[in-house]
Amino acid sequence: MRLCAFARNFKQMKKTIDVMKEKRKVSQQVKDSIKAFNKLKKKILKSLEAGEKTIPEIAKEMEDNIDAITYNLMTLLKYGFIEAGELDEDDEYYYYKLKSKK
Repeated sequence: MRLCAFARNFKQMKKTIDVMKEKRKVSQQVKDSIKAFNKLKKKILKSLEAGEKTIPEIAKEMEDNIDAITYNLMTLLKYGFIEAGELDEDDEYYYYKLKSKK
């Protein structure tokens, strides 16, 4: 009987995430920024599936601003999605590649 009361109360309780969503609304601007980042992240990772590339090579392939690519690439590097390789022939840019799965 005690278990039945717990189950009934559990169904009535809201999940913590639902409560937090109600208390802390996220602005549309933040939602749009996250969507844009995720879209660009997927494009960069897909580009690197073909092999190592420098920032200018990625920017040219994606027809995007080199600053935006650099910012997002450094974020991917920071969080371990990619890794830096060797420098190019002019010693200007590193080649970036997908992180090796161990």
